[in-house]
Amino acid sequence: MPMSDAIAAFVTLFVVVDPIGLVPLFIALTRGMSTQARLAVGVRALLVAAGLLTLFGLFGEKLLSTVGISMPAFRISGGVLLFLTALDMLFERRTQRRENQSSAHAGDPTDDPSVFPLATPLIAGPGALATMVLLAGGPPRGWLRLAEVHLVMLAVLGCVMAMFLIAAPVARLLGRTGMMVMTRLFGMLLAALAIQFILDGLRGAGLIATLTGR
Repeated sequence: MPMSDAIAAFVTLFVVVDPIGLVPLFIALTRGMSTQARLAVGVRALLVAAGLLTLFGLFGEKLLSTVGISMPAFRISGGVLLFLTALDMLFERRTQRRENQSSAHAGDPTDDPSVFPLATPLIAGPGALATMVLLAGGPPRGWLRLAEVHLVMLAVLGCVMAMFLIAAPVARLLGRTGMMVMTRLFGMLLAALAIQFILDGLRGAGLIATLTGR
């Protein structure tokens, strides 16, 4: 995978997972916990999320072919899904939905939020799982491509862990206004990347060549 493709893959997955946007939600979900307990919740959530993302990265395309879905079709549908996610980010609907999910589980020290809702759907949500399938199925095919995509995924999860470790200072530094600005910026980037996925899917299906006559 060329360096430009690796950077694009990292940016795509980073924007979808949104480590910075997870900071206030992680704080809310682990309210009342000790530092050690909060760290344990974060590690468990990342391990579960890594397992789900790896599963979809390795076997997602095989699952699609089993049910008769072509990769270009999935690229188009995945691009549409990511574009809807970008719209949610631009209009703050995604943050509100995540806050509602976190508030339902916050404040109870006996409740372990590491698997739900932290690992899924907040970290390894539908958008992130679809992104793993799209990235793993891109050119060039082969085990090297899969290894590189999963290294990118681990790098993004490493960013999530870093945000968890410095969650409280980051939340105080950015404040709600700063978090909203970052969310909208990431939303604009994700919208552009989603359109690129759709164009790649149309090109893979031969529709762009048909429409342009080339």
